[in-house]
Amino acid sequence: MANILVVDDELGIRDLLSEILNDEGHTVELAENAAQARAARQRMRPDLVLLDIWMPDTDGVTLLKEWSSSGLLSMPVVMMSGHATIETAVEATKIGAHSFLEKPITMQKLLKAVEAGLARNTPSLAAVPTARKPGMGVVVPMPVQELTVEAAMTGGQTVPPVVDMGPQARQVFELDKPLRDARDEFEKCYFEFHLAKEGGSMTRVAEKTGLERTHLYRKLKQLGVDLSRGKRNTSSAA
Repeated sequence: MANILVVDDELGIRDLLSEILNDEGHTVELAENAAQARAARQRMRPDLVLLDIWMPDTDGVTLLKEWSSSGLLSMPVVMMSGHATIETAVEATKIGAHSFLEKPITMQKLLKAVEAGLARNTPSLAAVPTARKPGMGVVVPMPVQELTVEAAMTGGQTVPPVVDMGPQARQVFELDKPLRDARDEFEKCYFEFHLAKEGGSMTRVAEKTGLERTHLYRKLKQLGVDLSRGKRNTSSAA
């Protein structure tokens, strides 16, 4: 997952984007103005920045120019605004912005923009170390090997990962109890199963269960569902 810096002077926007991106497993840093954004950029070196255009002290386009001219625009930047003109969006793109999001920002557009921006930083084959085979004029990629504790103990053999079965699709419920209690027990197991299956992604669980994301989040909190469980299972299996 990625380190993402969200820069916006509106508290509601910062909280919303932070909640969505955290649910997707990203680490999020928040800044409400250009000064905080500069400090965060130096401190965390983000993989991607979501940058609002209209801010009270220094606008986003000016900050983008500053990063570009000082050599700090090493990460993709997605500009955001609810009032920007086409000319402003084009200017930001020429300076070096990766893309532009118009407010109000939908969850689907946000996640697509983040995915596209992060894909820009994915190492290509050209970045893989190469070597020339003896007697041949062919340059071939060399696999990057990292000496791990597992490799040292097993002579390079890969140890099969421990499989966490997680919640089962079929479970037995105790029906000799009040309807409300039985229903809550079923719903908790139901959502835990889908969270584990979807790797903890609230977005995919919302699509799978047919619930609006905000309503789903409140429902999980009400049932006492551990929202980090699916993410831990995914991390341990990786």
